[in-house]
Amino acid sequence: MSDKAISIPPFEQAAAGTAAAVNAGMGHVLLITGMSGAGKTSALKALEDLDYEAVDNVPLSLIGSLVAPAQPVFGGGDFQRSIAVGIDIRTRDFGVEPFLEELDHLVSENAIEVKMVFLDCDDDELRRRYVETRHRHPLAQDRPVSDGIEHERRLMSPLRGRADIVIDTTGLAPGELKGILQGHFEQAGKQGLAVFVISFSFRRGLPREADLVFDVRFLANPHYDPNLKPLTGKDREVADFISADAGFRQFFEGLTKLLQPLLPRYAAEGKSYLTIAVGCTGGRHRSVFIVDKLAAWLREQNQHVRLNHRDL
Repeated sequence: MSDKAISIPPFEQAAAGTAAAVNAGMGHVLLITGMSGAGKTSALKALEDLDYEAVDNVPLSLIGSLVAPAQPVFGGGDFQRSIAVGIDIRTRDFGVEPFLEELDHLVSENAIEVKMVFLDCDDDELRRRYVETRHRHPLAQDRPVSDGIEHERRLMSPLRGRADIVIDTTGLAPGELKGILQGHFEQAGKQGLAVFVISFSFRRGLPREADLVFDVRFLANPHYDPNLKPLTGKDREVADFISADAGFRQFFEGLTKLLQPLLPRYAAEGKSYLTIAVGCTGGRHRSVFIVDKLAAWLREQNQHVRLNHRDL
């Protein structure tokens, strides 16, 4: 896998009763779905390492009884374990409408927190994975893999739109995916806003999971200095070069002044995760330096920060 990672829509409305249950230590449920080949198996293995009970391809008709708070998987006592359930187009009796109905039922009927994680991936990367593994696409047994990917993307679009978290696994190694999941879920049950900061190259596209995107291509570019070109934004020489730009200080001060009042407001609204993406042309110099500096500032504000240099 590789490259991008994370966004957050609707289900921050897990209701007051659900929030109270989670804060009291009750286990919660992650429904892991997405494009075939996008990394569901790797995600479930990573969540197992985070002490989730992970099960795959449970028939939709059985999910309700599986995740009911009274079930043994949640312990029934003071220790109540969380569960991650893998669901995709290969799941028995799978259908988008039944899936969404079951999701709504779980959210409304159970005193537990339920979140959907959608794993996405670039079409070219998915094709490459199928070619490398010599697997057939489940929706294109006798047709080209690209036909199956196109069909599945149309089919799964409503689920992507309803997901609480979208993780783009393009270019991500399994260890990187685990790090992203760890950033989201290792502190399950704890309160506070987790902030993900990503550097990226505009040439390789915007991180689809980003909530806020900042373009720093206006800063002086170390790429054109032959002594700095082979270095990265993590090197002191590059940091000094960018810091010397007349517009740097004003930009960074403005960025932190913008974020300072926003972070507590996002947290007050019940938002659990915020993804900030900073991009430059190649994703190696300016964006890397700014993201490292921003992450340091966020930690000074006592924020829980996860950092990812996507294209470094």
